Amino acid sequence: MTDLDITGRIHSRETFGALDGPGIRYVLFLQGCPLRCLYCHNPDSWRPLEGQEVTVGQIVDDVLRYQNFIRTGGITLSGGEPLAQPLFTAALLKQCRRHGIHTAIDTAGSIPLSCCQEAVDQGDLLLLDIKALDPDDYKILTGRSNTTTLELLDYRESTGRPVWIRHVLVPGYTLYPKKLKDLARFLSHYTCIQKVELLPFHKMGEYKWEQMGLPYRLTDTPAPSAEQVAEAKEIFASFGLPL
Repeated sequence: MTDLDITGRIHSRETFGALDGPGIRYVLFLQGCPLRCLYCHNPDSWRPLEGQEVTVGQIVDDVLRYQNFIRTGGITLSGGEPLAQPLFTAALLKQCRRHGIHTAIDTAGSIPLSCCQEAVDQGDLLLLDIKALDPDDYKILTGRSNTTTLELLDYRESTGRPVWIRHVLVPGYTLYPKKLKDLARFLSHYTCIQKVELLPFHKMGEYKWEQMGLPYRLTDTPAPSAEQVAEAKEIFASFGLPL
């Protein structure tokens, strides 16, 4: 079996993405995720055996159809959790890099590095979603520990390869000045961080929870105001972090 024959399961794809890394990008959403984030907008991507089965070769062929459009961007693997399918992710990104296509991985870092290091190394850029710095907050938001997330950030720092940090501003959970200052102070010690994206909480995926018969605990949680987002950005900027 060659890399092109390796199979994976995908949730969906976006051929002209502009929100998941630099430039215009082919964004592939992989199936399966061990986290149960309260604000997840793709809960239908959680179950690893659902979605569509594809081969690396099929996806590479499709990506190459758009190569002229993504030449200043690239491909981003998102999810779900792309590192939950490490063999598929590693093989697909390796093939894309052979064609000169920039690669990015959008991950919450929920998979131990010992299981996915080869896949991580095939990502020219890592988009690392840190849900919360405090372990208790992280457990409430996701149902899991943030240990592997922070270990992944440490690993990227050791390799000197770039990371964009993503952090969702959730009123009543993460949108407190002290929590934001603690996270910004922590991140300010990392030289690999090229950008911090502060993402306002939204409820665009709430209807999927309803369709799946799942309780959505954030129904009464408002989106942050423009002023709150601006204040959060000021906090991160005050620690010298690029926004």
